[in-house]
Amino acid sequence: MIPEYREVGVAASRPCGEQVYHLTRYLLRPVGDSYDLLRVEPEPEGMGLVRPIRNEALVLPAAEVAVHPDRVNLADQACLVRIARETGRRCTVFIGRDEHVTFVLDPDDEVVQTVHVHDIEPPTPSLAAICVDLEAAGLSGELGLALEYHVRDIRSLGAGAFPCRASGLARSLDRDGPPMAGERIACCQTGRELLRGTYRIEAETVETCPCTTIEAGPFITRCCRSERTGLQVINGHIGFVVHWGATPLVVLDALRALSAALKEGR
Repeated sequence: MIPEYREVGVAASRPCGEQVYHLTRYLLRPVGDSYDLLRVEPEPEGMGLVRPIRNEALVLPAAEVAVHPDRVNLADQACLVRIARETGRRCTVFIGRDEHVTFVLDPDDEVVQTVHVHDIEPPTPSLAAICVDLEAAGLSGELGLALEYHVRDIRSLGAGAFPCRASGLARSLDRDGPPMAGERIACCQTGRELLRGTYRIEAETVETCPCTTIEAGPFITRCCRSERTGLQVINGHIGFVVHWGATPLVVLDALRALSAALKEGR
């Protein structure tokens, strides 16, 4: 369980007596270098922002509560759960960068979904790079998603030509024209269409599309075919395909849609 920070108060002092903020549901009472965790119920018939405590009960003593020493992004729930599981305590208290406080209680009961990010390089694996940035900002973690990266290096495919000069590799179909006789081409369906429709030739090809490497789910990947984008099931695994040049906002929206689909059990 991870309560909203507005539901958590710290009972280091009680300037208002036996009263709490009307949204408070939990109090952390300092004991040494830790806290007792208390559940409180403000008087429901009370008036104003600060109300009398109707009920107070000990949830956990300080001996079962760890305190994370560093300031963290409280919205990044995936990160909070990962850290809490490593403490070996039933409860871990976290302090945010803005001094708000929350905790994770019984972290093993929390569901953090691992999403597999599939991309290729070179050039820069832009989808993976965007996901790294979103993860660092805590945005994927706020959705309850942990990201695992699978970046395939297409330089290892033993090809002599590639479909696009943006790869910065050897020869490319869009810059150097048709392949040489017997040359192996690293490309996807679009590259094969270029070979057949523009150059009117057949050639040996090796697949580069990240969509063809999905072996686990849920996933997010990218494809240059607009008709393939959106929520998809590939090889029996649910995931989201974004377009090749997807922006950070598009990728975030894709992760949000995937998270919603997973919660709905699709």
